[in-house]
Amino acid sequence: MTQKQEWGSRLGVILAVSGSAVGLGNFLRFPGQAAQNGGGSFMIPYFLALLLLGIPIGWAEWSMGRYGGRKGFHSAPAILGVVGKGSVARYFGVIGVLIPLAVYFYYILIESWCLAYAYDYFVGGGVGIDNTAAITEQTKAANDHFDNFTGANFDGVMLDGSIHESVLFWATVFTINVILVYRGISKGIEKFCQFAMPIMAVCALIVLARVLTLGTPDPAHPDQNVWNGLGQMWNPSFEVLANPQTWLAAAGQIFFSLSVGFGVIINYASYMKKKDDVVVSGLTSSATNELFEVGFGGMITIPAAFVFLGASGTIAAVQTGTFGLGFKTLPVVFAQMPAGNLIGGFWFFMLFLAAITSSLSMLQPTLAFFEEALGITRQKATTMLVAISLLGSMFVLYFSKGLTALGVIDDWVGTLGIFVLAMVQIVCFGWVFGIDRGWKELHQGAQIRLWPMFKFVMRYLTPLFLIVVFIAFCVNNLGDWISAVAENPVKQMTIGLIMATIVMLVIITRIGEKRWRAMGLDLDGKLPPPDDSPGKEPMPIYHERGEA
Repeated sequence: MTQKQEWGSRLGVILAVSGSAVGLGNFLRFPGQAAQNGGGSFMIPYFLALLLLGIPIGWAEWSMGRYGGRKGFHSAPAILGVVGKGSVARYFGVIGVLIPLAVYFYYILIESWCLAYAYDYFVGGGVGIDNTAAITEQTKAANDHFDNFTGANFDGVMLDGSIHESVLFWATVFTINVILVYRGISKGIEKFCQFAMPIMAVCALIVLARVLTLGTPDPAHPDQNVWNGLGQMWNPSFEVLANPQTWLAAAGQIFFSLSVGFGVIINYASYMKKKDDVVVSGLTSSATNELFEVGFGGMITIPAAFVFLGASGTIAAVQTGTFGLGFKTLPVVFAQMPAGNLIGGFWFFMLFLAAITSSLSMLQPTLAFFEEALGITRQKATTMLVAISLLGSMFVLYFSKGLTALGVIDDWVGTLGIFVLAMVQIVCFGWVFGIDRGWKELHQGAQIRLWPMFKFVMRYLTPLFLIVVFIAFCVNNLGDWISAVAENPVKQMTIGLIMATIVMLVIITRIGEKRWRAMGLDLDGKLPPPDDSPGKEPMPIYHERGEA
């Protein structure tokens, strides 16, 4: 019989979910979004989005995932079919497999960049920046190093006549991910996160301590000091609250930050037991994420850039986006900083750990889906997953010019898809499953009782907030996205890759649906979970034909 997957401890699942949430967005995307949208003022819509979107949707995912697991299901299509009581929710649940799988196609590349940069700083003495040259020359050197390494200047980096350095790091990171996820929930993902998260925190503390003790490194610019750098990040500019873009940015950051609407939490929670506390687990993982994002990300990146580049240089850095800030601007900062190569090494190794704990979480939902829908072993499901993710990742690696393929998947799946899945999940929880029933399920085994006001939030305010944000997003962005795809053949091929992935996942869902019905399973949520009856366990559904 296939070994049943489950978490070794509550701490293990909390660290795994926290690891999924703590990623590159915490250290690179969040500081840039805050600085671009009013600094301290950004935190007002940010924390409102946390309370009205992030935490409520997270609780819904935790409780729905655990409920589906009690019925023996572990994938988003199966679980949402149970909670949503039918095939409509089940096929919308395909998005919960598409998002982690397609995002993994490009995320693994960024992860390999982080490892390569850490290697450059720890072993290679940096990325070739001469700190005695003019800042413009240093910036050009940082840009050139990034573009050359990532193949951003041309397509076909894998076929340029030799084995490109970036391909070696990509292959290394890809292999590490596969080995860890192959080992399973408790022996692979949980074990890794149990030591990766503390190491990540130590690296963050080392970098933060160095940044906060920089003082005023250039006496010729006394205003470029740590205190003013923190002010650049946190001082409010309240007029920006009238701009809808600020609220859109805050909501989007919360989605990226907490991994809600991503298809990960609902899978991870499905391996929990009936009385495992999902209320405290949800709060703890959210708090851990906020520590890394607000406490570390918000106090390292922008202040460090401000101290050495000044206000104008920092603003220019923020406007270059996540990759520009992290891989092009910060290397210039490290070049000016005493012990900069050491601090740079810790910084990029921390980013690598943040990335790999996130990428591991992207593989597990798809693996569970293949296992239970097709009735195959974890070994065969892993082989299938490796083949698909390898093809998708090679596509993104090949079409590297301008990072076009990467950007399309990030926009259409990693942004738009998350909003759609979040809406489906909160509607299923609050309206189809029923808020009273969902509230009861949420509090199974809970050590604390939530304020009843959250019932109103989860049933009404969260869906309303999502609808408003989604409409604003469509008005402001969707038309431009469609036009951009129509004008670019690589973007069209990338959309084709996404659509092909969706078709494959829908077909597998259909196969699973027929299989589950033939087994007599309650895939439409008409019956209570088997463990509501003493002595009964959910029927395993991931065995190969002929296995006991």
